Amino acid sequence: MSEKNEQGKRAARDRLVQQRERQKASERRRRTLIVAGAVVGVLGLAAVVGVIAANSGGKGKSEAGGPLVAPSGATGKDSLAIRVGADDAPSTLTIWEDFRCPVCAQFENAFRDTIHQLEKTGQIKTEYHLATIIDGNLGGSGSLRAANAAACAQDVGKFSAYHDVLYRNQPQETVDDFSDNAKLIELSGKVPGLDTPGFRSCVDDGKHDGWVKKSNTAFRNGGFQGTPTAMLNGEPIFPKKGNEPFTEANLKQWVAEANKGKKPGMVTPAPSGS
Repeated sequence: MSEKNEQGKRAARDRLVQQRERQKASERRRRTLIVAGAVVGVLGLAAVVGVIAANSGGKGKSEAGGPLVAPSGATGKDSLAIRVGADDAPSTLTIWEDFRCPVCAQFENAFRDTIHQLEKTGQIKTEYHLATIIDGNLGGSGSLRAANAAACAQDVGKFSAYHDVLYRNQPQETVDDFSDNAKLIELSGKVPGLDTPGFRSCVDDGKHDGWVKKSNTAFRNGGFQGTPTAMLNGEPIFPKKGNEPFTEANLKQWVAEANKGKKPGMVTPAPSGS
């Protein structure tokens, strides 16, 4: 029975990797349509640029936005990262995600427990960066609206729990349900203590829209090929680290190797609902 379960897990992980590869292939096709006549020699570069161009979401209003207000506790360059885990954890897992991205949801739903275990034992801190790639590719505003709501949750120390709720309840990629603030507020009811007048106001006012847009600009300028992008101490690890596939066992091994001889971070109790 145990062997059958393990085979099921491996099959699920294989499907996740294949989905990511299909997403990258789709992005390359979009670039081919955008840049007619691109030569074969620069096709790889064109695919990356295609992601960036397709994710721009237009100019003017989408780039201008309102005032740039970073969520409480945001860290990293230009305060564009939301950190989960002990600040002094010896390793850093960096993840770029889009709340409308279906492969991001598959990644989170497959590896969430392992990542949280590593956080809770002080082995890693996870730094989340939010992008709006699907809004740029398919239109709509669900990526932006959900990212703003997640930043509002961060203001009261409930980002991690709300982040997980959004991925567990992600609509189909082409269905822009997250563009509805009322839906995002409804989902906040699944996180104890989050649905408050302050959170509702933050969501409805788009308090962190400017910050989300700046984060997406950093994604477009960063040369990333798609979401999710995951790096351990700056080294890409998804869908593979070198020739090794991203799996629960490999992630634990990579972290253990990176942390050899180092003390785990001091983990403080998470706020209620996190």
